[in-house]
Amino acid sequence: MGSNMAENHPVGFQWVMEAKLRGARVIHIDPRFSRTSAMAHDHVALRAGSDIAFLGALINYVITHDRYFREYVCAYTNAGTIVSDDFRDTEDLDGLFSGFDPERCRYALGSWQYKGFEAHAGGRPARALR
Repeated sequence: MGSNMAENHPVGFQWVMEAKLRGARVIHIDPRFSRTSAMAHDHVALRAGSDIAFLGALINYVITHDRYFREYVCAYTNAGTIVSDDFRDTEDLDGLFSGFDPERCRYALGSWQYKGFEAHAGGRPARALR
């Protein structure tokens, strides 16, 4: 958890403390030491700007070691959804996503659609194709 939850969100923080009493390990990740840090089992004082690398490493560990609730992820998230083969990420296009129109400085979102869905006027998937 980040920020000073103990001071800024005391009502929500009570549930963190309840979980701690029931045996949950509380880890506070923030460059600053705060009241939240003092209540946590561990305080990870990241250097400013390293949070995305830390998050990526955490996600990699969780997936590699199968430490997530797979049934929930498959049933209630879009984790199993595949993006169109036409989509290109920033690594492929020198910092831009596919569909960028330099003259209009806008993106055409056609390549951003999910496989098996057709788009409607708003640019979001409307329904699955059969």
